Amino acid sequence: MLKRFLVRLFLAILLSLLLISAGAYALYEYGLQRPLQLPQKTTYYTINPGMGVNQIAVALVREKIFNYPNALAWVLWARSQGKGHQIKAGEYKILPGSNARQLLALFISGKTVQHAFVIVEGWTFKQLLSALQQTQNLNHQLPKNSAAKVVMQQLDLAGIHPEGRFFPDTYYFTANTSDIALLQRAYQKMQKEQQATWEQRSPDVQVKDKTAALILASIIEKETASPQEYTQISGVFSRRLKKGMRLQTDPSVIYGMGDNFKGNIRKADLQRDTPYNTYTRAGLPPTPIALPGRAALLAAVQPAAGNSLYFVASGNGRHYFSSNLSEHECAVMRYQIKDKAPRKFARRCRKKPGCRVCKE
Repeated sequence: MLKRFLVRLFLAILLSLLLISAGAYALYEYGLQRPLQLPQKTTYYTINPGMGVNQIAVALVREKIFNYPNALAWVLWARSQGKGHQIKAGEYKILPGSNARQLLALFISGKTVQHAFVIVEGWTFKQLLSALQQTQNLNHQLPKNSAAKVVMQQLDLAGIHPEGRFFPDTYYFTANTSDIALLQRAYQKMQKEQQATWEQRSPDVQVKDKTAALILASIIEKETASPQEYTQISGVFSRRLKKGMRLQTDPSVIYGMGDNFKGNIRKADLQRDTPYNTYTRAGLPPTPIALPGRAALLAAVQPAAGNSLYFVASGNGRHYFSSNLSEHECAVMRYQIKDKAPRKFARRCRKKPGCRVCKE
């Protein structure tokens, strides 16, 4: 009788344990498989260096990404699989529908969020720094409103003028990347692009080295919004350099004016001498005036053949190119003065034999 009772008791206890185990396993699987109830449609979470499985689970509960069953199942799963030490620090994007098991796989993968910083073609170094300082998710190590000289010292590039030295492109970075590291990447990429385009230079190119090519490319970049005109404009400047003519390019004058430029360039501005005034000084300005892109860099060393020596904006972002001063003056009359002062245009513009502008 006692023996039968003990057998029944043992079986009852065993059954209870099995039921408890089955229930625990079901809860465990539920915690791993159930989609997370994320607080937002797309949730971001950052794992700091040195955080362990338990710390992460507690933090995920605090952030309302995990509930307690999720957290317990996640910790047990990570430890049973021996994967806790494989988790990588960084910022992660948790998508809707993810479960705890998928979250562990994500943290192990190291596929952290990639943020984008865009350096725009034609920006000045000042504009680049301003955009950099306003970019979130960066570790801002450069002091605010740093002078260009200080920035270049921080980049271990003391003595190098910063203008034009950083390649315009989209740069992807993970959270907490330093602004210095981002600038170093842009500088190194510009070095590579300079070398690559310089190796493709035309035999009769007028610029003597990569730095001169960079300066010319920056002027080309600022002269037109139409990449189709880059080589034509490069051709004009190359022929003027060859003939010893002054470049007479407004963007370099504007750059030399700095904060004194208020949106319009006047005759007095063209006559006021600065190191960047290509109306008063021959040759190229002392430094680049902006950040040129790949197309402008290539155009600087591959100028288009032709005989044009002048150009003037003709509307829609394009230019009219002339081979002599007389024709250029007619083009200026037509495209710059006619609409603003029709009487002055009619009085000064005379039909000239052979002038393409007058024939149109």
